[in-house]
Amino acid sequence: MRIYLASKSRARRELLKKLGFKFKVLDVEVKEKIGKGKLSYPQLVKHNARLKAVSAANKVKNGIIIAADTVCVQKGRVFGKPRDLKDAKAMLKKLSCGPQWLYTGVAVIKKSENSRKILVDCEKTKVCMDKLTDKEIDAYFKKVSPLDKAGSFDIQGKGAYFIRRVEGCFYNVVGLPVRKLYLMLKKINLKVFLLLFAICPALFAILGCSTEYNLATKQEEKYYYKYTTDNEIRMGQSIDRQVRKQMKFSNDPLQRKRVEDIGKKIAAVSDRKEIEYHFEVLDDDTVNAVSLPGGYVYVNSGLLDKAANDDELACVLAHEVGHIVARHSIKKLQAMQGYSILRILVAVTPGASEAGGAADVAFTQFLLGYSREDELLADQLGARYAELAGYDPRGMITFLEKLQDINRRSPLRERSYYKTHPYVPDRVRVVKQEIGEPIDFGDYINIEQETHK
Repeated sequence: MRIYLASKSRARRELLKKLGFKFKVLDVEVKEKIGKGKLSYPQLVKHNARLKAVSAANKVKNGIIIAADTVCVQKGRVFGKPRDLKDAKAMLKKLSCGPQWLYTGVAVIKKSENSRKILVDCEKTKVCMDKLTDKEIDAYFKKVSPLDKAGSFDIQGKGAYFIRRVEGCFYNVVGLPVRKLYLMLKKINLKVFLLLFAICPALFAILGCSTEYNLATKQEEKYYYKYTTDNEIRMGQSIDRQVRKQMKFSNDPLQRKRVEDIGKKIAAVSDRKEIEYHFEVLDDDTVNAVSLPGGYVYVNSGLLDKAANDDELACVLAHEVGHIVARHSIKKLQAMQGYSILRILVAVTPGASEAGGAADVAFTQFLLGYSREDELLADQLGARYAELAGYDPRGMITFLEKLQDINRRSPLRERSYYKTHPYVPDRVRVVKQEIGEPIDFGDYINIEQETHK
């Protein structure tokens, strides 16, 4: 059956395209409820989504109709799309001062000549931002138009730089909760994966399930596409090209040589030597480091300024190498946005129309950090590799404690190594266990003190 999207939202259209759906957009004009009145927020968005879906269904004889409606709520106030830039700036500044909740109602109609089945559901997600200054908002608006976005920001793009935490479905913030939609399509007996393969037979050449022994986790792990080291390297190259378009690299030859020399020593003792590692310095004063698929590690100049010695820097680089060895970047892409893996693999040549956007989104996801379990394993591996390379693994502990102190004394920044790497006491405990140091009571207290609102 043909699929119809009853939405003018560009983000929803792009998301369905990235997921591999072939569909037709139907413009619908309905009188949405703006204020909730006696309705709850879930009831409000479900009401509006249903209105859109029914209106679209009346225009076709048969097919699957998908409609959605999203509202952003903070302290009882509903935020929609801004009227102008002044309204957008006031809206985003207000939203950055406290948590907000995104409610998306989803309606799916399966229509044939003899029947009509309607499903309506809702997803709720909590979003916390860094507090933004006027200067930061103005800089953001120079890169992104806020006028077509509820709340004036795009979490799937550069807006992700100032998102501190997302509790719930990431794609709900984009405007269409993918898992919720998938479950609803299953209920109407639409075999989504078979549909995607029918739409794009080329995916058979990429998708699949392979099992591989991971030297870092010491386990057999499944990858839900034909994973190879060559594919990972190609992905890394594609994302690296995007990084070079967006980020400024350090021109200090001494900084670059220091990082490369230490990084190469770490890579030489790691559990993964079949790839070539690349160590670069970004001209950015935030304290941050990030790793990409295929052996790419980037360190901000701000982090170099905070590292007291080569031991601390070696532990940071070893931590990032640990992520690469454990293939955390691959698993993150696989879990959060498999569509980006496909787009990067399909369009890896320089200048390819599809590669840039996918690589941009992928890099944004890595800036947001890995899971807690991944971070703890990277700490363990980082301490191990630093010691094997001849550095003092206690540098990991002293650097973590330093970051904790920096976080308590300084306002939150757009991107910080501390922000994306939580649970410092828990991390210190893991490092101590790895290097054989005694553990005290404080090492079991993993609740951070919240000093920033």
